[in-house]
Amino acid sequence: MGPARLNPGPDPELRPAREMLRNGQSQDRAGRLDDALASYEQAVRLAEGSGEQAALVEALRRLGVVHHRRNEAERATELCRRSYREAVQLGDLVLAGEALNALAGFEFESGEIAAARGIYLNALALAGSAAPLRGRIEQNLGILACIQGEHQEAYDHYRRSLEAFEGAQDERGCALAHHNLGMIASRRGELDEAERCFEQSAAEAARAGDIHLEGLCELNRAEVCHTRQQFGDAMRRAEAALDIFQRLGDHRAKSDAYRIIGMVFRDTGRPALADERLRRSVALALETGSLLGQAEASRELGRLHQSVGRNQEALTLLNAAHGLFQRLDARVDLVDVSRKMSELEGAFLAVVRDWGQSIESADRYTFGHCERVADYAVAVAAALGLDSIQQTTVRLGAYLHDVGKVRVPHEVLNKPGRLSDEEFELMKLHTVYGVELLAGVEFPWDIKPIIRWHHEKLDGTGYPDRLRGDEIPLAAQIIGIVDVFDALTTTRSYRSAMTRGAALAEMERCQAWWRPEVFGAFMASVGAPSNPGEVKSAA
Repeated sequence: MGPARLNPGPDPELRPAREMLRNGQSQDRAGRLDDALASYEQAVRLAEGSGEQAALVEALRRLGVVHHRRNEAERATELCRRSYREAVQLGDLVLAGEALNALAGFEFESGEIAAARGIYLNALALAGSAAPLRGRIEQNLGILACIQGEHQEAYDHYRRSLEAFEGAQDERGCALAHHNLGMIASRRGELDEAERCFEQSAAEAARAGDIHLEGLCELNRAEVCHTRQQFGDAMRRAEAALDIFQRLGDHRAKSDAYRIIGMVFRDTGRPALADERLRRSVALALETGSLLGQAEASRELGRLHQSVGRNQEALTLLNAAHGLFQRLDARVDLVDVSRKMSELEGAFLAVVRDWGQSIESADRYTFGHCERVADYAVAVAAALGLDSIQQTTVRLGAYLHDVGKVRVPHEVLNKPGRLSDEEFELMKLHTVYGVELLAGVEFPWDIKPIIRWHHEKLDGTGYPDRLRGDEIPLAAQIIGIVDVFDALTTTRSYRSAMTRGAALAEMERCQAWWRPEVFGAFMASVGAPSNPGEVKSAA
């Protein structure tokens, strides 16, 4: 028997598949998807020809992920499922876990949260002691928790992800984990910690050669600077991120950069530049199919219009953003939609409140009327057991119930003394004018019936349409009753304010104007003497 031969290592013919795979990864990290796709396809062909199964499994998975990023979902799923089957046949549980991790991500982004969680947990069981894979799966479970608003759970997953990547000395993985920890800190308002995490992530991404992640860190640091009103630093970082995304050809990320730049221009008093950048952000988001980008840019553009007093345009844009966020809620597009919807509804309320106050500003007798009516109306709605959406509808309707008065001549609106019959007929048209004024504005809440019919009465003697009984929407009845009460208890150009007791006595005399349950809820809330907050509001 001759001397033992040393194992020469892998056959040289097998090396080109691995080399092409590494080349694809390099292109992938640099954001050059077309080049990465070509390299991974070549790696698959070389591995199939040489029988190098491990390289084939990895190339199939990475190729699937690139197809997914190019919105080619069916092809992406097919490739990753094949990768999983080949890995199981090879007996490599770690590579099988990698394929499951990718497939879970596809389910996740399509909104199948329960399915995604189950696949991630199966992948985690296969990962065993493979730290890099564990790190990626923990990271993905963290993202899943984050979009559901479970920020502490997300933080815990991200910390475990970081520990796994540190154990594997995986610099790019550490960069991703620090980036996600920064996002959690930012949402919690921990801006110093957020900036520290983004700075560390950027340094690790630079060492790992991940230019795209460097750009995201710059953009997130820009957002932190904007929150702190450090507008110069915010602009510098957002423009640096934009330059990176421009070189990489990443239009979705460019949309986010333009949004931040537009916000800085808006908040530093340059509305024309802000408008141009924010519209460019919307256009790029639309081009790339990013609902989140469209929603966020539309929201900021709406806030810009609010800041310059263009309330109708502001509401149109905010309504568009609301619809987009609702679509995101159905898709679960990697974002905590409930938090963003709450913020957006706050912006809606601010625009509507500002508009209502601007309508009143010309009349010293009615200033504060809409705010008081809104507070009274919500109290009545709560007493009637209406839910939060219905209460929001009532509040918004209260702020804009008199919007049509902007078309009533000033001399009629502020006439000292009683109006003539002709003048009163003109005044009554404010209910119609209000709906006409908002004809081009859509709302997520049904407030236009409130504006048109808040002066209708149960007996059919109201205006403008002389509705009777249940023809009058409940919300309009609520606004109607508290509108009368506030008018009675405040000084007007033609009379002094009534005392609270006298006003309530007058309301009882006229209670047939409103449904019994509405009148009862009014007396139990606004009319109750034990409610000091309401008494103060009426003073």
